[in-house]
Amino acid sequence: MSVAEIKNKDRVINELMLFIRKVLAEPEISEKAIEIARKHINEPNADMLIADELSSTTNVKIPIEHSDADTLFLQVLKDVVRDETALY
Repeated sequence: MSVAEIKNKDRVINELMLFIRKVLAEPEISEKAIEIARKHINEPNADMLIADELSSTTNVKIPIEHSDADTLFLQVLKDVVRDETALY
């Protein structure tokens, strides 16, 4: 593994840790994020729609160009909604 790959993984981990802290400090973000994901999950550009609405309605800001951590968060969020749907 190259130094660049290690630094990128460290950056992603640090970014996710900051996000997790934010969600733990403001638990309503989690509920809002799931609600937004439910609304857009079947759209062709779901990641962009979820990120835009989440950024405009909460203090979570996901830039237009998603980082690896942003992409990972959006994937987990969609997985949670799909898992929830599969239970019913």
